[in-house]
Parts: sequence; structure tokens; C-alpha cells
Amino acid sequence: MENCQIRYLHSSDRALSVEFGNEISETIHNQIRAFCHLLKERRIPGITEIVPTYCSVMVHYEPDVIFYDALIAALEELVQQTRDIRLPAGEIVEVPVYYGGASGPDLATVAAHNGLSESEVIRLHAAPRYLIYMLGFTPGFAYMGGMDARIATPRLSVPRVKLPAGSVGIAGSQTGIYPLESPGGWQIIGQTPLVLYDAHRETPILFEAGQRIQFVPISREEYCRIKGEPPTDFESKP
Repeated sequence: MENCQIRYLHSSDRALSVEFGNEISETIHNQIRAFCHLLKERRIPGITEIVPTYCSVMVHYEPDVIFYDALIAALEELVQQTRDIRLPAGEIVEVPVYYGGASGPDLATVAAHNGLSESEVIRLHAAPRYLIYMLGFTPGFAYMGGMDARIATPRLSVPRVKLPAGSVGIAGSQTGIYPLESPGGWQIIGQTPLVLYDAHRETPILFEAGQRIQFVPISREEYCRIKGEPPTDFESKP
């Protein structure tokens, strides 16, 4: 795995950022995955948390356990070792989605904006296996890459005050899923019955960086079966 020029940026008295580049790419993402793998494996005393992003990793540490210069030296050693890491292919997570209807109020807008039929939008949206680069915004929100440019659509000019958890949307050239009920300005084209975030679950967040998401179109009846809801109540939901 080839290394680019790495920068170590002082972020606070208890954190530094290891920057692997300044673009969104699978090459940088894989180097970050390898680096995080080594960090977790080595358990360097004093490191309390690591937070991977598109192009960098924030490393939180206790300065009374490991001095800044010693931490930099330890991290530099690990960066060099990422060249020898061969990462396994990311796990594929199938995400069922009921497209359109009350669950996808903006499907027609996305179709019209791109000169496509609604069925073509669904087909193009469900075709790729989307790489999860990072999580953020709200607990479990996956930032993914790989959406077909033919269905790219601008955000809403006025965001909605409330979107239900599981809403699947498009914003510009990105697609995403809202893990929690929240405001949002993405064009909503469907909804998944999966619970992406549950604080009481052993693993609260369903996704992790490095996985690939495969959207699977399902019927209204299948949605209700997975969700455990009566079909008659489904379309009346906001």
C-alpha cells in the first residue's frame, strides 16, 4: 500500500490529526483503515480514542501518559507499517428500501430533475455497492461514495423540520440514510425498515467505515413485515 505525504496537525492539548491527503479516494480510505487497524492492534498507552474521517484520523490522547513527541514517533512508525497491510474486502451490508409513496416523497422530483422515470431512479440508486468512508453528523450516519451521477439532485431549498428515522435521500452527488428522526434537506426517495441506531443494542450503530452498502428495493408489504407494522397504517405515516 503506497503512502502519500502524511501531516501531523496539532488539534488541541489532547488531540492531533493525522492527515493522509486532501481528497476523497479509496486509496486514502484504505490507508486510513490500515492505520486504524494497527492502532487498535497495538493499543499504544495513552491513546483514548481514534476518529477516522474522509482524509484523516483524529487521535485523542492523555498527555500525562504519553508526551506529544513520543506519540508522533509511535504514529510515524505505524504509518510506515501500513505499506505491509493487506486489508480484507469490506463486508457487504444489504439495506432493504421501500422506494416512493409516502416514504419517498421526492422520488418524482429526482426523476424529473434528471429526465428519468421513477423506476429508472430506483434501478440506478440500487445498482452500486456504496463504500462507507466515515460516520458522522448524527450517530450512525454513513458518508458513502459511489452514487451514479445520473441521479444527482440538489438539496431542498427549504429543509424539512422532521424526517423519520430510516429515510433514504440524495443530496448533490451523495446518498445517505438518516439513522434518527431529525431535520434534513436531502431529497427523500425511500425508507428502510432497518434500525440503524439503537442505544440499548450491544452494538448501537449498525454500520462502520469500510463496509459496503447494497440497497435492495422491497415492496410495501415486505417493509411492513420487517418493521412489524400493519400494512394498513403504513402509507398514512408522514
